[in-house]
Parts: sequence; C-alpha cells; structure tokens
Amino acid sequence: MNDETWVLDRTFHSSAGEVRWAVLGPAGAQPVVLVHGTPFSSYVWRGVARALAQEHRVFVWDLPGYGGSAQFEGQDVSLGSQARVLTELLDHWQLAEPAVAAHDFGGCVALRAHLLHGARYRRLALVDPVALAPWGSPTYRLLGGHPDVFEQLTPALHRALVREYVSSASSPGLSPSVLDRLVAPWCTEAGQPAFYRQISQNDQRFTDEIQHRYGEIDVPVLICWGADDTWIPVARGHELAALVPGGELRIIEGAGHLVQEDAPAELTAALTRFLRTPPAPRTGP
Repeated sequence: MNDETWVLDRTFHSSAGEVRWAVLGPAGAQPVVLVHGTPFSSYVWRGVARALAQEHRVFVWDLPGYGGSAQFEGQDVSLGSQARVLTELLDHWQLAEPAVAAHDFGGCVALRAHLLHGARYRRLALVDPVALAPWGSPTYRLLGGHPDVFEQLTPALHRALVREYVSSASSPGLSPSVLDRLVAPWCTEAGQPAFYRQISQNDQRFTDEIQHRYGEIDVPVLICWGADDTWIPVARGHELAALVPGGELRIIEGAGHLVQEDAPAELTAALTRFLRTPPAPRTGP
C-alpha cells in the first residue's frame, strides 16, 4: 500500500457497525495494534505502520464512524463504545497480549479497554492522548454542543470548516494531498452528520471514569508528546507520566498534535526503541 492506495481490505462486524482493518508484517512476529484518534483514521499511521511492520505484525483499523468504517444515523461512536470495539477486535484477532500504540482519543479507548474491559497489553504507547481532564477545545465544545446546527451547513462550508480544523492539528502544516485524504471521509452525504455526531457523543466523563485508576497500570508505558501541540498542551504529558507507574515521557520537538505527520521518523524511532526494550523485572509480591 502506498499513500494513495492505503486500503483496509478486511472487515469485522462490531457492536458499533462494520470495521475496516488490515494487517502488515510477517506472520508470527510480535503483534502491535495501532489506534487512531479524532477526526482522523488509520491513514495517519501509514508511515509508522510500514516501518514497524519490518519486524512486527501490525494491525491497523478505522474506528466505527471514521475513515472507511461504517457511518450511520443513530450509531454509537462514543469513547465507551470504541473501547468495547477494540476489545472485540483483540478477541477476533486472537491477540492475547499485544503491544498497543494509541493517539489522541485512541489513548482513552486503549486505556478504557485495559482498565474496564480486561484487555491485556504487552506494553502501551500513548501519543498525545486524551487521558486527563479537562479536555476539549472551545471549538470542539461548540461543534459538539450544536450538531443539529452544523449539520445544516452547505457542503462547501462544511468542507472548509473541517479542513481548517484538521489543519490546526499540525505544527509545520499538512501537505494538500494528506489534508485532502484526512478530510474526504467527512465530506460525503453520510460523513457530514457523522463528523458532528462523533464530537457530540464524547465528553469528559469517559476519562473521569478511569483517570483515578492510572496507578493500576502495570505494563511498560511510553508517552510521546508533540512539543508544539496546541490541541492538548504538553503539560498534560508531564501530568500523565507522573500518574502512571514507571511512565516514560518523550517530547518530540517540532511536532504538533498530529505527531505521525509532523515527525514520523522521530516517532517511529521512539516506538521502535520502546518495543525492543525488555521489560524491567517486577518487584514485590
């Protein structure tokens, strides 16, 4: 798959609708599951996924309501639902204890699956995650609070809004072709209401329900953060690292919130080192 033909060629029928997914890398290699955030898709992981697939079995997927996966009226695309879907997928893939790397609200999805649904990980990497209250920019709250109004925008105005919103996730700026690819799923007849639906369904309670349990995490955790993230300030990374036992924080210079696009080589290097590092011996009973 090159950038133009990034296609998820497999299907899973989840509790929240059809999920499109793909797998890269040699069979039998250590599995790694990549989880994207909002308003993105697995496409943002394409470069990192191909690099990791040189020595790992890499699973990529579009969350329900995103990318090539199902979008429909009445769909539950909340963070609670997405965590259940991740748990279902791990069972479908027969992955008992994979490594997981999760970006943005994918971080909350991975954390909820682990802490609330019993999903077990070999190790966990969180990239600019939605994990600590308060979260949600003023724009995010405005869009989520009035989905019925914004759904009525003309297609041209809606496209302009989404392009501006997605662009703000990058510090150096996205190339036109990448921006087009990220915006396209939200600019169809089903995609326009789906864009506002996914925002309106997510609120702080989904992190409030788990934030007090981060001290229970007993697998190696790497936290990567774009130094220039304007969506979630880097101070949140320091706070999260202090709450997770042994959490390692890696600040990536020159990157905004969308680290996979802004600094793919640096992020890949950090993840590769983390995945190769043997776990420290556990102490205590």
